[in-house]
Order: sequence, then C-alpha cells, then structure tokens
Amino acid sequence: MPFSKLRIHRPRRSFLLNAFIITAGLMIVPLTANAGLFDGKFKTEVQTEQVAIKLHNDTLAGGYQLIDTQGVKNLLDSGKEVLVVDAMPYKDSYKKEHIPSALQFEFPIADMHEWNTAQTDGKSLKTFTQLLGADKDKTLVFYCGFVKCGRSHNAAAWAIKLGYNNVYRYPGGIYAWKGAGFDTAGE
Repeated sequence: MPFSKLRIHRPRRSFLLNAFIITAGLMIVPLTANAGLFDGKFKTEVQTEQVAIKLHNDTLAGGYQLIDTQGVKNLLDSGKEVLVVDAMPYKDSYKKEHIPSALQFEFPIADMHEWNTAQTDGKSLKTFTQLLGADKDKTLVFYCGFVKCGRSHNAAAWAIKLGYNNVYRYPGGIYAWKGAGFDTAGE
C-alpha cells in the first residue's frame, strides 16, 4: 500500500482521538480552575472575617463609635465643630498626606493600656487632652492608615478614657479617603 493512502485513514482516527481529548479537557479544566479560583476567595474571606471581628472587639473594648468615609465627609461638610485627628507618625505619614483640617497626634499600632510617651512621639497625656479641648461633647474623629491599623483605636479609646462623649473611629483611614477620591493635604 502506498504511503499516501495510509495517511488518508490515519487523520480520521487522530481527529476523533484529538476531539475526545479536547472535549474531556474542556470539561475538566473549568472544574480544576474553579477550585483554584475559589481557594483564594475562601482564604481572603477568612482574612476579612478576622479583620471584622478584631474591629468589632476593639470597638466594644474602646467604647467609641465607628464612622465610614462618607460619614466623615458629611461631618466635615456640615459646618459643625468637628476635630479630626490623624494618629499616624508626623514625618512618615501626616506631613506627606492627611485629611484636610486634620491635626496630628501619633499613637502606637499595638494596644496602649497605660500612657507611654515613648509610643506617642514624646507627647504627654496633658498634651493630648489640650489638643482635644475642654468640650467633652465635641465630635472627635480619629483615623490612621487602614482598617487593620490600630493607631486610631488607641486614640479613640484614650479619648473615651478622658471622658469625651462623641468619639468616632474612622477605620478606613487615609486609604479609604483616597479611595473615595476625596482631596488630601500635605505640609
């Protein structure tokens, strides 16, 4: 049998075999791909849950209220007296970028149960109290970088300890503020 006649019959078998392999692959690939895609999604959900629970627990322990990005913007636009405090380091953060009208007072990321000037850039409790002012009913908003950052928790918790009544923690911080497209200021 000539070589050319053998080739005529083989492509038919190869075509059927290849069609089967491709079809099987198309059926299996989405199943394995989804497993990989959802695996990352599930891990992300666990991380999100951990952050949410920590935020909830910090809020209960601190005794303050939470406020979101639009809430902060609305307060600032309302014309009411609001003191916004950036709890991040001056040089590395506040000086570069902060919410307009915010003042700066550094707090540590880790819980600060006792006042420690080494963790507040050398500033005393008296200095913090002077920054907040005498009006215990003034609206106070504390923020830091992002939800996982604990600086704003410490600042808000200390304001509550000092007897201030209208204390908010803005957990989204400067990242959420920028994410919403709102203007920032720098020095």
